[in-house]
Amino acid sequence: MKIESREKDHAPVRAQSDEAQRKICYVRPVLARDVRDEIEDDADNPVSFSDDSVLYALHAADGARIALMSDRDIAFAAARQHEMMPVSLH
Repeated sequence: MKIESREKDHAPVRAQSDEAQRKICYVRPVLARDVRDEIEDDADNPVSFSDDSVLYALHAADGARIALMSDRDIAFAAARQHEMMPVSLH
């Protein structure tokens, strides 16, 4: 009936909005001291940052941290390179 055709018409719209939401990511500044343990655990090579260094965390739309970058521009470029839409988060 007509209800079925409406549901079919709306399904692609929902799928598109879900896909767009997955592609959004957030870039926010963090202090190295707040993520020091993660940096040292994940690094294959020794990484040296002072505790007051500002790093930039790249987060998925669901809040999961994807990466840490030492520069905001690099964080935005990396997100775009992976077909994500970065948004600054303070």
